[in-house]
Amino acid sequence: MNGVPWESVIAVLGLAVPVTAALWEFFLAGRKRLGYRVQMDTTVRDSSTSGPETRVFQRMQWDGRTLADPSVVLLRIENVGWSPIVEGDYVAPATDPVGVSIAFPGRRVVGMAVTERSRNVPRSFFTPDRPGFAATDGVVRLPKVILNRRAHYKVLAVLDREEGFTEPEFPDPEVSAGVVGGVRGGTVKRTEYYPFASRPVRWLLAALVLVSVAQSAATFARGEDPVAAPLDCAEGTLHLSGSTAFRPVLELAAAQYTETCPDARIPLSDDSFRGSVPGLDTLAAAGEKAGPGGSGGLGDRLAFSDGPKSDGRPELLPRPVALSLFTLVVSEDAGVRDLSLRQVRDIYAGEITNWKQVKGRDLPIRLVSRHPGSGTRAALEARVLGGRPLPAVTTNDCRSLDAGRPGRCEVGGTPSLLDTVASTPGALGHSEVGSATGHEGVRLVRIDGYPATLEGADQGAYPFWETEIAYTYGEPPADSIAAGFLRYLAAEVGKDVIRSKGHRPCAELDKPLVCRPSGP
Repeated sequence: MNGVPWESVIAVLGLAVPVTAALWEFFLAGRKRLGYRVQMDTTVRDSSTSGPETRVFQRMQWDGRTLADPSVVLLRIENVGWSPIVEGDYVAPATDPVGVSIAFPGRRVVGMAVTERSRNVPRSFFTPDRPGFAATDGVVRLPKVILNRRAHYKVLAVLDREEGFTEPEFPDPEVSAGVVGGVRGGTVKRTEYYPFASRPVRWLLAALVLVSVAQSAATFARGEDPVAAPLDCAEGTLHLSGSTAFRPVLELAAAQYTETCPDARIPLSDDSFRGSVPGLDTLAAAGEKAGPGGSGGLGDRLAFSDGPKSDGRPELLPRPVALSLFTLVVSEDAGVRDLSLRQVRDIYAGEITNWKQVKGRDLPIRLVSRHPGSGTRAALEARVLGGRPLPAVTTNDCRSLDAGRPGRCEVGGTPSLLDTVASTPGALGHSEVGSATGHEGVRLVRIDGYPATLEGADQGAYPFWETEIAYTYGEPPADSIAAGFLRYLAAEVGKDVIRSKGHRPCAELDKPLVCRPSGP
């Protein structure tokens, strides 16, 4: 009887190892799991030995009395499972607002505060009037905080030795909590920090590496060539057009995609990137020229726009890609680095015409703008100027702007705008942040004190941003190069490219389905 081929054994192990790891992580160890860590537990006696300057801690007081033997404890409460923990998951009765209790044997609680919390843990859980949030009878009580996967918050407690407790060392804090359906009965567990992975997972990963090495050795032993290209590689030529602000992302993504996929070609030219509206016009014209086809859409063209298209083109289908951040830029001699939103609107309305009116230098303000059809210009009008159009052009050639009075001119692309602002005294323009950062001769302008950051836009504090949208003509075939390139941009490698140029992938926003930042 012939034995089982060893290649088959390796194949079975290659399937069994990841399945076992998945079952362990998601079903056995990955249910609801509430944990805590004691990140600091120190007494003033310990701190005061560091030097005379630390003896200030020995003078800590409470209610007018000096603490006898104060200590400080910092605890981290965290969701270390794979499922979110909601208010109804805590084992405490529904009428009891307390979710977690922390006792300190031998010590009484003098004061406490929540010093850190994950971004998605609201501050309202820890207000003084919140039921279940208190420190009474020497016990810190915390409410039933909703914790998404990997969310946490930290509690800092100031304590003092209880009268009659004579032990030299204090026992560890006693944390009482539990969640329904959790690991090992749902009782809160003291966790440890694993910089890589837990020990069982490390063993499984090591086994998986050994299986992979064995499979590779078997492949080379048979003399077979490995697969050269990933599944999303498509052959053919892809034509891109549209936003000049998003062009740096597309140039890098196209170079990496064609390097990975040797049968794909993505030629780029200055004529293809003349602005969002011209790019949509090019896509629409190509679709109309091709006429109705069996697939229902073009598979070799994409147009990228800073913001949504205008009405009247139902055949152009949107795919939100990223949040694009824009900024106002001024020439170095303007002497201005911060403008209020009202000042910006007054400048473009012609009510402020000299930089000295906003505490800058005595120079007339010269506006340098993009041509109509630019998505950056549309974002400026819609999000910064409140829907007001730009003032009339005073000259068709920016080089002929009158040096003695204000005026406005227009240029074609982002690089041309930045060069013009840098070489024109008192100039003010608008640009995508990634291109403007580090450009010689220009300075980025804060709006209402907020710099151009993705965090500010995502929180509603910074107004000058727009959604970068990829448009197709109809629905492209699933195996087309247009569909493959869109999937590439949405994959991890594509997200890295988007982030490297100062944008944020839509999937990473609070509301990825509409690709709009949270907040008002």
